[in-house]
Amino acid sequence: MQVFLRRFADVQGALRMAALALLMGLPLVAAAQGSGSNTTGPQEAPVRFGILPLGGAFESRSDWDPLLAELSRAINRPVSVLSVNSYEALEQAIQRDEVDMAFLSGKMALDAVTQRRMKVVAQVVRHDGLPGYRALLLARKTPPFNTLKDLLAQPERWRLARGEKQSVSGFIVPQLQLFLPNHIVMETRFLSETVGTHQTNALAVANSEADVATNNSADFERFKQRFPAETQRLQILWESDLIPHAQIVVRREYPAALRTRVQTFLVNYGRSKGPRGDAERMVLKSLHDLAGFVAADNTSLQPAAKLAYQLARQNAMTAQWVNDAAREARLQRIDSGYAEQVGVLKDVTP
Repeated sequence: MQVFLRRFADVQGALRMAALALLMGLPLVAAAQGSGSNTTGPQEAPVRFGILPLGGAFESRSDWDPLLAELSRAINRPVSVLSVNSYEALEQAIQRDEVDMAFLSGKMALDAVTQRRMKVVAQVVRHDGLPGYRALLLARKTPPFNTLKDLLAQPERWRLARGEKQSVSGFIVPQLQLFLPNHIVMETRFLSETVGTHQTNALAVANSEADVATNNSADFERFKQRFPAETQRLQILWESDLIPHAQIVVRREYPAALRTRVQTFLVNYGRSKGPRGDAERMVLKSLHDLAGFVAADNTSLQPAAKLAYQLARQNAMTAQWVNDAAREARLQRIDSGYAEQVGVLKDVTP
């Protein structure tokens, strides 16, 4: 079954690239070479592009293939794709130096820059024009598990479906802005918990396999289009403050000229007029309804660093300690770590 799905996804991606090539008046061979799948293309080592698992691994790859094919031509190097099933798998690939460029958000982008020697080159923008998106809590419309008041009063009766701990909207922000202020620790207070993508978690609630799920406004909009019947069973119990959009990061060791070419390509993608621009905007829409990219640097991660810092302090304040001195020592380490991160993020040299 997995082999069939993989082949289906590959065929789907190839068809989408072919359609893009026809719209743009490009030969199909060029589109195939741009994906890094043809050994007759550029001879340099492929730029390995890592993708956050926003839907599924196959789905994410097919969504990005057309854009990455054009990026390959723009930088005259093959681009290969690493699409994984979890944040943890992508994080481990970055740690093993198996990723040269990636689409990351929040904590993962922050770690890639402050620990893995990568640099931010661009940030996504969406059609709604807002500078970010919101974390959500979803529940069914029908009782008994359908009010925020009941959730906060008796979380031990509810089954939780949440994102991985690296997920900003799936874990960090709900924990920080809702649960910890109400003396609820997500990992220990619920009747049960499952960890998955926003899509699988929303489906779990819609199908009564869970009672509440973390999500975000961008992914829920896409969910509405793909699962209209299931959406009718759901409601939003809570939404967060705005969270900054995801970034594109590139390995720091790459020449500044290459990072600049990548940035220029991304900023211009989808902005031209005519059939080419129309085709590119279709690709962007499939990427969670993006409007495009804007140039960015490491300073764009300062809000993510602040969120991680606030969550670490909240956890320290609510944890049990042998004495006040131990807690104070932990808080001092958190403060010094945050100061160090801020210093790294101020480094915007090419």
